[in-house]
Formats: sequence, C-alpha cells, structure tokens
Amino acid sequence: MDHLSPQANEVSVRGRRAGRALILLVIAFGMIFVGVHLAADLEPVRRSSAFPYALLCIALFIALGFEFVNGFHDTANAVATVIYTHSLTPNVAVVWSGVWNFAGVLFSSGAVAFGILQLLPVELILRVGERAGFAMVFALLIAAIVWNLSTWYFGLPSSSSHTLIGSIIGVGLMNQLMRGPSGTSGVDWTQALGVARSLFLSPLIGFFAAGVLLLALKTVVRIPALYEAPTGNRPPPLWIRVLLILTSTGVSFAHGSNDGQKGMGLIMLILIGTVPTAYALNKTVTAQEALSFVAVARQAAVVFGKYTHAAPASAEAHEEVEAYVRRHQLTTGTLAAMQQLSDAVAGQVAKTGSIAAMPQSMVDNVRNDMYVVSEAIRVMEKTGNPEFAAADRLVIDNYRHYLDHATKFIPSWVKVAVAIALGLGTIVGWRRIVVTVGEKIGRQRLTYGQGASAEMVAMLTIGAADVYGLPVSTTHVLSSGVAGTMVTSGSGLQWNTVRSLLLAWVLTLPASIGLAAVLYWALRVTF
Repeated sequence: MDHLSPQANEVSVRGRRAGRALILLVIAFGMIFVGVHLAADLEPVRRSSAFPYALLCIALFIALGFEFVNGFHDTANAVATVIYTHSLTPNVAVVWSGVWNFAGVLFSSGAVAFGILQLLPVELILRVGERAGFAMVFALLIAAIVWNLSTWYFGLPSSSSHTLIGSIIGVGLMNQLMRGPSGTSGVDWTQALGVARSLFLSPLIGFFAAGVLLLALKTVVRIPALYEAPTGNRPPPLWIRVLLILTSTGVSFAHGSNDGQKGMGLIMLILIGTVPTAYALNKTVTAQEALSFVAVARQAAVVFGKYTHAAPASAEAHEEVEAYVRRHQLTTGTLAAMQQLSDAVAGQVAKTGSIAAMPQSMVDNVRNDMYVVSEAIRVMEKTGNPEFAAADRLVIDNYRHYLDHATKFIPSWVKVAVAIALGLGTIVGWRRIVVTVGEKIGRQRLTYGQGASAEMVAMLTIGAADVYGLPVSTTHVLSSGVAGTMVTSGSGLQWNTVRSLLLAWVLTLPASIGLAAVLYWALRVTF
C-alpha cells in the first residue's frame, strides 16, 4: 500500500468530506422533490380513513427497499471497475453513477417496466387495490429482498432482475393453484419464455464478446500500461482513467434504462391500488390529447367492427376481452367486445373532456378497460390473429399508443425516489461486489483493459435489450464479461467463485419462485 505524505492525506480527507457532503446534498434535494410532488398529487384526494395512506407508506417503503438492495448488486457492478482501479473515489463514483442511472431512467422507453408486469396474472393487475393485489405486491417484493440480501451477504453478484422475475412467476403459479378452475390465470408463459431467453443469452454474449473485444484491443492498442493491474492506491494514467470512467458511465446509463425500471412498474401498481384517483390515469394528458384519443378510439372501434363477422355485442364485454388476454384464444365475440369497449371508453373520455377531470367514480373502470384493450392488442400482435390489413394495423397501433400513454406512465418523482434508493444501496454495499469483480473471478487481479472491455460489452448488451423491451441482468452480463476477459488473457478463473456464481444463478429462480409463492399464500390466507 502506498504511503502518502501528510499534505496528500489532508487532500484525500478533504476529498472524502466533499464527496459525503455532495451525496447528502443530492439525497436531501431528491427527498424534498419527492415529498413536494407526492403531496401535490395526493392533495385533491379525499379519504375519510387514514388506512390507505398508511398502506401506501408501507408499500412504498418495501418497494424502495427492493431498489435499495438492488443497489448492492446491480448498481455496484456499474462502479466496480472505476472504484477498484482507483479511477474515481467511491463517493464520487457513486454520485456520478447515480446521475447517469437517473439519466438512463429519464430517457428509457418504459417498455421494460411494464413488460415485466405482463408476466403477472391480468386479474391481479386490474384489481390491484383488492386484498389479492396487495398480497401479490408484498409477496414478490419481500421475496426478492430476502434473496438479494442473502446473496449479498456472501458477496455473490446475484441478479435482482432474475430474483424479481422468479418472484413474479411464484406469485402467478400460486394464484393459479389457489383459485383452481375458477378462470383465473397464472403465468404468461409466452412472455416468460421471452424473458428467460434474454436472461440466459445475455451472460453468454457478455462472456464471449468481452473476450473478443479484449483480443481486438490488444491487437490495436499496444500500450502495456492498459493491460496492467492497479498498484496500491495510485490511479492509472489519465487516458486510462478517462476510458474507464466513460465505460462505467455507459453501464450506469444502460443500467438506469433497463434495471432501474423494474421496481417502477411495481411502485405504479402500489399507487394505483392505494390512491387510484391520483394515479390510475395519467393526469398529464392534455385536453387536446384527450380529444385526439377520442377520435382514435372511435376509428379503432370501426376497424374492430370490420372483423367481427356480425358477432353480437356482449353484455360482459370487459370480461370477454380479459378472458382473451388470459387464454390467448380468440373467439367470435372477442373483436365485438373490443369494439364495444373502445366505443365506451371514447364516450367516457368525451363526456368529461379531460382525463385529469374524470370523476373518481369512473376512474377505475375506465383505466381497467383501457389497460385490458391495450393488452389484448399486444396479444393479437404477438399471435398474428386476426390478420389486420396494413391500413387497419396502423390505426390499431396508434390506438394502443394512446392507451398506453394514458395508463402506463411513471411520474418524475417515482424516478427520483428509485434513483436515490439505488444510490444509497450502492453506498452501503459496494465493497463486497467490487472486491468480487476485481479479485475473485480471475486467478489474477483485474487489469484496466479487462475492466474496460467487460464494461463496454455490458453497456452495449443492456442498451440493446432496452430497445427491445427485454430485461437483462447487469450483474450477470458484467461478471461473465470479466470472466471472458480472464480466459482470453490466460489468467484463468477462480473456480470456487465461478461455482458459487453459477450456483447463485441456478438457485435464484427456484428459490425466489418458492419464497414468493409461500409468501403470497400466507398473505392471502392471513388477510
């Protein structure tokens, strides 16, 4: 370890103090922002009981607790190389990563957040404010937190994405088992298989692509300093620091655009369940957008009518469409019900002239009708049945865009709250993960070039997944990338660590499925 002069020590201490002060300032500003905007959203809500607010506080605390624990794993991976190589001090690295995580969230499509929710039984999403809905949210969040804490304790870079998806599957399976043949749904296995493929393939891509990139780097950049391991507490040369900071920034941004969304969809379910008046529909939809929505919904109703084959209208149109979303089986009455719901929603929005001004008595029904029609359109697109003409497909796609804008949204304060929770988790738990990534995957310590290669591949892989709305694990992609560079450079792997990582990867799904299923059953039986 390097011995610093008194002057250098004093500068180091001042730097750490300045970093802590900056972190506290950012957290304070973020908490004020969250509090002010949450209070403004709830101000028009009139509740005779304090119970919904107490439930909201408990649920938000648990949801942000999941993001806090997520910070131990995924966000810590984003800063692992810059901290390990002393390119940035931990305090500065955490703040810098937090800024770019937040930027990633702001510029993300939102597809990942709501794509994960599509794994859940549709009736639990539509009736999230009932006991079964709250049991679902609490069970999958608590199960994810318990497993993440367990793997963090042993210093294993376990995947929060893997854990959350396993928890969702566990809730879906138990929901189906408990309700039996009552028509309820379990897991959307088509969607689950797509998610499983992305989770399985992304580490393999990370392993091979990072190894190939390191080989290419050694061919093009023949500067020995890039392929050395950190020495003492000395930072690397400036150009290497810039390279590592840039790649870490890219991973942080990509992480925010993908992993950062995963808890947000659940937070929106909590908000919709406890205070639907404020959050069931997007109050930022303008009056002009509402008028456009009415016109587009009526156009879509006409299109659906062209494909009904004169099927009669249903007295239970919502139930007809909801059954289609659960079973993916198109009946003669499905499109007639879609036409009926679209006309009804258009009429309800036209009657009020504004989504923001919609009476509380209408909000839940309108939101549920919008959501189930959007999901039905999604299923039709995936199955290719019915085969809409090209012009009709454009109308339907435009309609779904308006539906999603009204029902699938994330307020800015939710994004800020998640960014704060991720940052705090990283501050508390970064050390274990950084040491694992830097020293315990390969037989030799991580070099600058290996770190840059692994992070570059992680950034590109996660960014590509976000474009397609697929969840991937920052932890798995980066760790496998580091392993790939170790094999390529001939360093070899520490098989004890690799076995532990593989064991965590293999056990995460069954463990989280089992935990969530048991918790969901216990909460349903108890409450």
